[in-house]
Amino acid sequence: MGHAVGEVLALGVGVALSPLAIIAVVLMLAAPNGRASGAAFLAGWVVALGAVGTVVLLVADVADADDGGAPADWVSVLKLVLGVLLLVVAARQLRRRGRDAESELPGWMRQLDGITPVRSAGLAALLAAVKPKNLLLTVAAAVAIAQTGAGPGGQAVALAVFVLIGALAPGVPVAIHALMGERGPEILTQMRRWMVRENDTIIAVLCLVLAMKLMGDGVGALPA
Repeated sequence: MGHAVGEVLALGVGVALSPLAIIAVVLMLAAPNGRASGAAFLAGWVVALGAVGTVVLLVADVADADDGGAPADWVSVLKLVLGVLLLVVAARQLRRRGRDAESELPGWMRQLDGITPVRSAGLAALLAAVKPKNLLLTVAAAVAIAQTGAGPGGQAVALAVFVLIGALAPGVPVAIHALMGERGPEILTQMRRWMVRENDTIIAVLCLVLAMKLMGDGVGALPA
């Protein structure tokens, strides 16, 4: 189990560093019904990560990701592919650097002050399960868990750790809003401004580092 948990720690941090999700939650929390919408977003995020991770984990188990204590060849190839795709995401973000980030935020972000909890949860599910970076990292985490050969209990714990770390993206703003009292709005505003300004750099560097990790793992596990 320890090996499985170790495989997902960095990938979970990669999901947690999701500037758009953090910005979205901060904007929601500034609205009159912000606490309910923020909590719904957090719940939708957790459910989506857990659902995608569970499906991929089950498929990887059926496909025998663990080959006698070592990753199956297809797992190594998949890691290489995921690494290349993360490089593509990193390159796209680097090309976007230097733009007016505030004015080029997605249009839907300007409508979050009146979003309902149900729509908030749906938005979280989309950002967690469909956003390329998060989808690629969740697939990588589930496959990495499966390749360790851990039992069902160990796999469940490892996936739960991944989801818990990934949930820090929306969880931290929600916690600040609930616990920091009058200082909360100021802290969240500063967080939003920094995330907006550095969004492209954060995603690019993160994807580049994790791409190198996945590609290194994939190459290292391939037969000589």
